[in-house]
Amino acid sequence: MRDLPARTRVVLALVVSGALVGAFAAPAEAATTRIASQRWTSTAQLAAGTSAGTTVSAGAVRFGRAAGRTTIAGRSYEKARWTSPWAATGFGADEVVPSWNARTPGRSVVVVSVRVRDTGGRTGSWDTLARWAEKETVVRRSSGATQADDVARVVTDTVRANGSRRIAAWQVRVTLLRPKGTTTKPRLLSVGAVASVAARTSRPTSATTMTRTVELAVPRYSQMLHRRQYPRYDGGGAAWCSPTSTTMVLRSLGKGPTKGQYAWVRKGIKQRYVVHGARRTYDTRYGGTGNWGFNTAYAGSRGADAFVTRLASLREAEAFVKAGIPLVASVRFGPGGLSGAPIRSTAGHLLVIRGFTAAGNVIVNDPAAPRPSTVRRVYSRAQFERAWRTGSGGTAYVIRTGRSLPVLPGHHW
Repeated sequence: MRDLPARTRVVLALVVSGALVGAFAAPAEAATTRIASQRWTSTAQLAAGTSAGTTVSAGAVRFGRAAGRTTIAGRSYEKARWTSPWAATGFGADEVVPSWNARTPGRSVVVVSVRVRDTGGRTGSWDTLARWAEKETVVRRSSGATQADDVARVVTDTVRANGSRRIAAWQVRVTLLRPKGTTTKPRLLSVGAVASVAARTSRPTSATTMTRTVELAVPRYSQMLHRRQYPRYDGGGAAWCSPTSTTMVLRSLGKGPTKGQYAWVRKGIKQRYVVHGARRTYDTRYGGTGNWGFNTAYAGSRGADAFVTRLASLREAEAFVKAGIPLVASVRFGPGGLSGAPIRSTAGHLLVIRGFTAAGNVIVNDPAAPRPSTVRRVYSRAQFERAWRTGSGGTAYVIRTGRSLPVLPGHHW
C-alpha cells in the first residue's frame, strides 16, 4: 500500500466483508469547533480582488491579456492572474481548505495557490494546491508538493499550520493559463476557502432540529461495482467513494455526464458515469480520486455551484437537507464505530447525507455498499456525528444548482 496523506480520503483502509484492506489509523483530530469561510462568487465580489491580466465580468474572472509566460511539460503558456483580498479567520486556525469552480476550454489550465499569515504576523510563501484542468488529457491534474516553510505546509488539498503556529488570515491566488499564441479564455467562476481549528476536548452529540423525517431523492450508486476497473485512476472499488458520492449528487441535480461524454468507458460496465467522475477527479500526485477540491471543481465544471466547507454539527447539516441540498460528508471510524455500515472501519470515507429521521438519525447513501439496492442506510446520530466531526472536522461538499443556501445565526458557508 502506498504512503497516504495524514488524513486519508481514499478508502484504502476499508474492511470489506470482514477482510482488512488496509490498516486503520485512529483519528488524530478532535471535532472542529471554530470555523470561518470566505467565498468570492459574484461580479462585485470578484472585482475586489487584484488582477494581473485578468478582467471581471458576468460573474467570472476572465483571461484578458498575457501578463507573463510559463512552461508546463514542455508546452509554453501565457498567464494571467487574480489574487483575492486577505480573509481574516477571526481566530487561530489549524487548517485552510480551498475550493474553486472554473472552466478550462481547449488546452487551458488553472493553478490555485494559497498563502497564510500566522497570529504573530508572519506571512508564509505562496503554495500551489492544484494544477487543474477539466480534461486530464490537457495536463496531468495534480495537487501540490508539501512546500513547507516555517508557517505552514500543504497536505494534498489542505494548508496546515506548522507546530504551534496558528493561521490568522489567508489569501488565494488563481493563475489562468492558455497555450501561447491561442485566444482560449479560461475563466474562474468562484473561489474561496474554509478555515478551522480543532477542539481540544470532546463534545456531546448535538440535539436534533428535526420534527419529521425529511429525505431527498438521490440515486444510489456503489463504488464496489468498480473493483479493479481502470487502475490508472486507482482501480475503483475501495478507492472511489468520493467520485461515486459526487456523481450521486450531480445526477440528482440532472448535472451528470451525458452518454456521449462517458462513451469511452468500456461497455458492459455498470454505472459508467461513475467512471467518468473518477477520471475527472483523479489527482496524479496524490494517486487517487479523493482530493476534496478536485471533487467540487468537477461538480462546478458540470454546472453546479460546488465548494468544500466544514460544519460544526449535524444541526447545520439538517438545515441543508431542509433546504433541499444533500451533502457529501467525510467520515472516519474504528472497528464497530458505525453500526450498520457496510465496512467495519475506515481511515477515510465519503458518503452522501440525504436526509434525517424525525428522531435525528442520519439517512445516507453509502457507496461502500456491495450493490446499489443496499446503498441507502440509516446511521445512529451519535455514532455518525462522532465519525464525521473527529474524522474530518465536519468536512462536507456542498453541491447545488437552484437551491438557496440555508441561513443560520453565525453561519460560516
